Amino acid sequence: MALTGRAAAAAVTGTLVVLALRTVPALLAVDALILVAVAADVSLAAPVRTLRVTRGGDTRIRLGTSGELTLTVANPGRRALRGTVRDAWQPSAGAQPARAEVSVPAGRVATLTTTLTPGRRGDFAAGRVTVRSLGPLRLAGRQGSHQAPWSVRVLPPFGSRKHLPEKLARLRQLDGQHRSLLRGQGSEFDSLREYVLGDDVRSIDWRSSARRVDVMVRTWRPERDRRILIVLDTGRTAAGRVAGLPRLDTSMDAALLLTALASRAGDRVDLLAVDRRVRTRVVGASRSEILAAMTSAMAGLDAELIESDAGLMASCVLGIARQRCLVVLFTDLNPAAVEEGLLPRIPVLTARHRLLVAAVADPRLDEMAAARGSAAAVYQAAAGERARSERATISAVLRRRGVDVVDAPPDRLPAALADAYLNLKAAGRL
Repeated sequence: MALTGRAAAAAVTGTLVVLALRTVPALLAVDALILVAVAADVSLAAPVRTLRVTRGGDTRIRLGTSGELTLTVANPGRRALRGTVRDAWQPSAGAQPARAEVSVPAGRVATLTTTLTPGRRGDFAAGRVTVRSLGPLRLAGRQGSHQAPWSVRVLPPFGSRKHLPEKLARLRQLDGQHRSLLRGQGSEFDSLREYVLGDDVRSIDWRSSARRVDVMVRTWRPERDRRILIVLDTGRTAAGRVAGLPRLDTSMDAALLLTALASRAGDRVDLLAVDRRVRTRVVGASRSEILAAMTSAMAGLDAELIESDAGLMASCVLGIARQRCLVVLFTDLNPAAVEEGLLPRIPVLTARHRLLVAAVADPRLDEMAAARGSAAAVYQAAAGERARSERATISAVLRRRGVDVVDAPPDRLPAALADAYLNLKAAGRL
């Protein structure tokens, strides 16, 4: 049984009547009247146990957007259901409305809509659906809960999607409508065409020209069907927040843009997330499915407050990618972590693969380095300049060892990484 605010109001009114009359019969009469009204409401309320509750709607929502779920309440009984339905979700799911008034005639069905606006990534499981069925007087009623299983996966946002048309246009210049006359180390021969003023004379095909009246030049296209292995470092450095977001979230956004671009370019993409153990991997997905598979795999990833195992990371890379490929490692250019973890493993990685390190730079360092005007600001400037110098030194060390480095702020990292990939592809260095 469940009592409502009306029952409390009726009890307060009855108390005032008893205080005014100050007699025992008045007390008994008021109590009896309230009890009879409550009992009648409970007996006339529609039963809750016989209700059938089911869910439907979205199963995947991208972080920063909203999704809609439907809650269907079927009333097979002989009495109309009048009352309230509470759809329980975790607070971070952002479910609205949490409660809804419902009126379902006997033998009919009602559908309620719940909007989810999640505040974090991951999987959200629906809780119980609590139904409170009230009587005609709405003083009291019956209450019960039903299981209606449903889960929603909140995917990472893909804010860098806005850069994709621009990068695809550049990709088409490399391989598509405009064939390149500049041959990279691994570029593939595409076709022959007539020479026009301005073409590189080194591209002239003299044998073909000898068989024809016109001078013919060779055109090349970037290699296709190459492999890219994206490695996310989910250790403690990935938990640091830059511009309000964890480094891991920014790395995911850049990885999604690279995946979308590489799959359009005809390359295969795999994913590995590791710290002291492998958190997730996506290997062997088709080009049409890789973006969805990676987005789903990233949904449940969180940075762990532990030091990453660079040895495990290197062994996993060598175990997954047995043939030469481009390894894109998302990590922080933390001097201690790089010198003790990554640097000793670089020779074995670069001997078999092309290694590119992508890092999220903190724009706050530039602001600190430019600060002046007070003693505290000067100390901040010195600290910022030292941090920038250490990152630049680590980047230079990595480049001297044959590693490509992309170090950019969160708003520029996805586009910078995509440009680095296109440059490698155009030069035939994948």
